[in-house]
Amino acid sequence: MEVAFKPLDGFQGDLSYAHEGDAGIDLRSAERLVLQPLSRATVRCGFAVAIPEGFAGLVIPRSGLAARRGVTVLNAPGLVDSGYRGEVKVVLHNTDATEAFEIEAGDRIAQLAIVETPRIRLVAQDELDETDRGADGFGSSGVA
Repeated sequence: MEVAFKPLDGFQGDLSYAHEGDAGIDLRSAERLVLQPLSRATVRCGFAVAIPEGFAGLVIPRSGLAARRGVTVLNAPGLVDSGYRGEVKVVLHNTDATEAFEIEAGDRIAQLAIVETPRIRLVAQDELDETDRGADGFGSSGVA
């Protein structure tokens, strides 16, 4: 499937998958900034995208940044709707209490997964079908 995109100010010239079979396209910063400890910032990616109707873009964290530096996507997953034509941006959060995180233009900061989003219609019912789980909520599947 081809998806059109438009380079904007600061675009770093690469929208690609890191490896064959990856689900997420690497998103790169279009700017330099320092993310102070326990702070957040909206980081420009330097492009707009025309996601087709029936699909959406999910902005998700990079596991290496989260594991090694404590940097994550604050509203994960961020949602890019098919009708949006503005610049793709990522809300990053530095969870580290002591270390700042420096971002250079061109650094990989997140991933974009394009997923199918079927149109549904919610229908009010007096009762719902029974399942094994039922209404058991948080923690219902056990500790591990």
